[in-house]
Amino acid sequence: MKRIVLATWGSYGDLFPYLALAIRLLERGHQPVLATSGLYKDIVEQAGVEFRPMPPDIDPTDTALMARVMDPARGSEVIVRELLAPRVRESFMALRDTAQGADLLVTHPITFAGPLVGRATGMPWLSGVLAPTSVPSAFDLPLFPPLPQVVRLARTTPAMARGFLWLADRITRAWTAPVAALARELGLPDAGNPLFTGQFSPHGTMALFSPIFGPPQQDWPPRATATGFVFHDQSENLDSGLRTFLDAGEPPVVFTLGTSAAGAPGRFYDESARAVEILGCRAVMLIGQFPPASADRTWPPGVFATAYAPHAPLFRRAAAVVHHGGVGTLAQALRAGRPMLVVPHAHDQPDNAFRAKALGVARVIDASRYRAAPVARHLRALLGDSAYRVRAGKVGRAVAAEQGCDVACDVILDACRGRGV
Repeated sequence: MKRIVLATWGSYGDLFPYLALAIRLLERGHQPVLATSGLYKDIVEQAGVEFRPMPPDIDPTDTALMARVMDPARGSEVIVRELLAPRVRESFMALRDTAQGADLLVTHPITFAGPLVGRATGMPWLSGVLAPTSVPSAFDLPLFPPLPQVVRLARTTPAMARGFLWLADRITRAWTAPVAALARELGLPDAGNPLFTGQFSPHGTMALFSPIFGPPQQDWPPRATATGFVFHDQSENLDSGLRTFLDAGEPPVVFTLGTSAAGAPGRFYDESARAVEILGCRAVMLIGQFPPASADRTWPPGVFATAYAPHAPLFRRAAAVVHHGGVGTLAQALRAGRPMLVVPHAHDQPDNAFRAKALGVARVIDASRYRAAPVARHLRALLGDSAYRVRAGKVGRAVAAEQGCDVACDVILDACRGRGV
């Protein structure tokens, strides 16, 4: 039996793949430990997995903070420079204690303490990434915010892309200065920018997404494995009220902003409701577990609003999915084989939207331009053009056939046995 510590931080899209890995490792007879924000303690323990807190914690009801986190221009800097990097010492101490005696550590792109623990203790560790933006390639340059037009130009040639990545590396190094300072204090040599080369383990990297979505590239880190998406299908049971609604009519359009963007939705739900009225379609609004005051609003006929519903069973019954482009939500929509309208805000979301559109399964509208009339036009095209349904179904079948969780667990256990990736 191997004791394996999995460290992650972020939204449900960051938590659920690592929780799925922990559950599968537990089923295989091992001892997984999930280290993450205290916000998720109950979810982890209810799944039967050992939980260990790893700071920092944030208040998901702080709408001002959520708005800054989801800002297209500075959201990523806020997360790294203001929330995570200044607390890296606390994170390191908590994770080092949790990892003591473990056989393996698995990290996440922004658990900056993870690589430090692995390097400082000499224990085997694997780096995990959830979206192509975390393994940026000069041959498949991600569409980074906030200046997509610059990135589109940089994508023209690998040489230009390498120049862009060099510049991005230099700009973001300042964000992670406390991480570099702690590494020096620990006597560790410079491993590179923690947001770029510094996050990757010499023991191997797991790209926990579908190669259909982000094909492996020749300049990925050494010993990288594309596993396929890792899904945590926590429940197939929909609330009785939602089931009754779904059974009562045509498949609805599902609108969701995930767990982070839902904390500062702006006019998303207002404009969505108006778009539904224009189209005359049915809809399900997932308004978040920490909804704003607009949650008390009166919805148009044919609209069912709820805080949350398991995505897998709901998306399978949807006509289309409108969402923010978080990789967890997008992966579930891909697997369900449903066309989607993606409304990217920040972080990896513009690139995820770009890739979904390139697959022929999505249309994209910028969050700043999200208004009822254009949303209705996009949805009319998605619902009326059979090419979207056909392509989404084909991609969905391919993604559903992947065994990402089992492949990743095989990689983890091979690393525990010293065989590497």
